[in-house]
Amino acid sequence: MRVEGGRRRAGIFFIFPLASSFFLLFPSTSPAAAAEAPRPLVLVAPYAGVISPASREYLVDAMDSAERRGAAALVIELDTPGGLDASMRDIVRRELSSTVPVIVYVHPAGARAASAGVFITMAADIAAMTPGTNIGAAHPVELAPEGLGGAKPREKTAGRDILEEKITNDAMAYLRAIAAKRGRNARWARFVVAQSTSVTAAEALSLGVIDVVADDLKDLLRAADGRRVAGRAKPLDLKNARLVFLEMSRRQKMLAGLSDPNVAAILMTLGVTGLMIELYSPGLILPGIAGAVCLLLGFYSFEVFSAGHAGFLLVVLGLLLFLLELKVPSYGLLTAGGLSSVAAGGLLLLRGAPGASRASMADFVLALVFLAGVAAAVLAAARRTLSRRSVSGAEGLVGADGTALTPLSPEGKVLVQGESWKALSLDGDILEGARVEVVAVEGLTLKVRKKVP
Repeated sequence: MRVEGGRRRAGIFFIFPLASSFFLLFPSTSPAAAAEAPRPLVLVAPYAGVISPASREYLVDAMDSAERRGAAALVIELDTPGGLDASMRDIVRRELSSTVPVIVYVHPAGARAASAGVFITMAADIAAMTPGTNIGAAHPVELAPEGLGGAKPREKTAGRDILEEKITNDAMAYLRAIAAKRGRNARWARFVVAQSTSVTAAEALSLGVIDVVADDLKDLLRAADGRRVAGRAKPLDLKNARLVFLEMSRRQKMLAGLSDPNVAAILMTLGVTGLMIELYSPGLILPGIAGAVCLLLGFYSFEVFSAGHAGFLLVVLGLLLFLLELKVPSYGLLTAGGLSSVAAGGLLLLRGAPGASRASMADFVLALVFLAGVAAAVLAAARRTLSRRSVSGAEGLVGADGTALTPLSPEGKVLVQGESWKALSLDGDILEGARVEVVAVEGLTLKVRKKVP
């Protein structure tokens, strides 16, 4: 019995250190361990400017990035006077299909969400504004008024503009559909399009247009934390969120500058003007090149062409200009225009899907420099060829030596390159057998001088 009891006590002594080692290796969850849990990721995409193809690309890429990185939410800090309908609809479509909650925050104080910005804000899972901002004025406006650029007068019935009425009704129905899906004030949605009114942040909150009024980004996240979003199983968990800001790439910033309505209008004007000058005065070359490039960029800015189509056409135009340089003496103008066209086309084409393999800007610049070097080498070779003295035909006789077959007084016969030619002396009489030098060719007559020994 004593032996058995001793064995039990010895077993307990062995079990105790083993159990202690187990708890040391695998500690239980504690408040300190819970505090080290991964913080939720919130991406922030600030954008101020017109809604354009460049802003569409930037904001859609931001939503794609939020989904790819498993973010808890995406905050779009918005300040816009509006923009193109097609770009706005693409952004709204992506908002409504996003699997990551999208928060549109009209920020900072003094910012606005006007026209297309109203649609983008109301399509968000959570719409927010900061004090001192406003939202509204969503009546659709044409970029080219009637009569500008030869536009035809539109059909009117009983003093009403039928086309404008159709566009307004379409925009009104679209915004009402967005408001209904997000549970916002659909009646105000109709009113803001029809009457083009605008309200402050406090008024928008009281009208049920937005969900939150927040002083800053931290205040916004505190207000949004724990909110339930339609279509999401769990409430938003934004406590102690880790913020990552997404900036526009340099390419997107350049395209955003091109998409400014004022710049787009200037591009279209320069494009048409350059082509008209070239048509009225063929051979000037530079106005035609500049006009074609500006016109294609203008078509992209107004979304007549997509970035892919406009970029492809610009690259093709550049290659055609390179080929023309071999046929038309332009003193490098065609080559310079071709490089500009290829550069502009590459700027539009250099995108690719987010996260996919794509050419970098550095690779593109190196390719462009290589192309410029090849073009310069071809031009230099062509210049050397053109500057070389002709060695065939009558022009090839200039500078050649010959012998007078008959006395030249001042006309006679000379032997040059094994052939007999009629010659005219420019140095007075030249005796038969004297050495002569051809200085010019006029028809079938050579003008010669005495050859100086």
